[in-house]
Amino acid sequence: MTTQGNIQGITEADIADYLANTPGFFERHAELLSSVQLTSPHGQRAVSLQERQMEMLRDRIKGLEHRIVEMIRHGQENIAIADRLHRTTRRLLLTADPAMLPGRIVETLKHEFMIPQAALRLWSIGPVYADLPFAQEVSDDAKSFSASLTLPYCGVNAGFEATRWLDDPGTVMSLAMLPLRQGDSCFGLLVLGSPDPTRYSADMGTDFLMRMAEVASAALSRLRVTA
Repeated sequence: MTTQGNIQGITEADIADYLANTPGFFERHAELLSSVQLTSPHGQRAVSLQERQMEMLRDRIKGLEHRIVEMIRHGQENIAIADRLHRTTRRLLLTADPAMLPGRIVETLKHEFMIPQAALRLWSIGPVYADLPFAQEVSDDAKSFSASLTLPYCGVNAGFEATRWLDDPGTVMSLAMLPLRQGDSCFGLLVLGSPDPTRYSADMGTDFLMRMAEVASAALSRLRVTA
């Protein structure tokens, strides 16, 4: 019985295997290359095998060009973020009064990274700072949650206590929460909020957020209780 793709027991796979293992075939039958007609993917016109190969090569080159452009764009974005983080770090290093650091961190992050809302709370800090806004009471549950974060939390606003620290919590649709640590001890939480539900998502990269938390933690460690 003869079927499409199976002529007298020879399958298309047999033909493809033969051609792949017989590189001299088209050298001995070069006239076949000019007679093969294929359908162009850019229309229904018939094209030669060579022309079809050129179209495939052009499509592949376009795909590579798009990937290169995308890589360049991501590289430029990363450089811009690194520059913002550098300016933030420099400003914190130039802040002489430890009591000004929490406000300086919030102000600088909002400006440099265009974050609509930001706030932080600290605990286990020196008594001299007890009456300042960043030392307001934080529940034990919020402290335990902060200590449990091994990575910054990024996702929807699910009514977290930390959201209430922001200026306008009712408008926050997504947020990032960064634990502040000195060694193994968590002594604070930095929260970033946005009205855009996609600004902070569970699948986003957190490398720069982790660096941001490390820089903030290092600066704010000056407010910790010392033995």
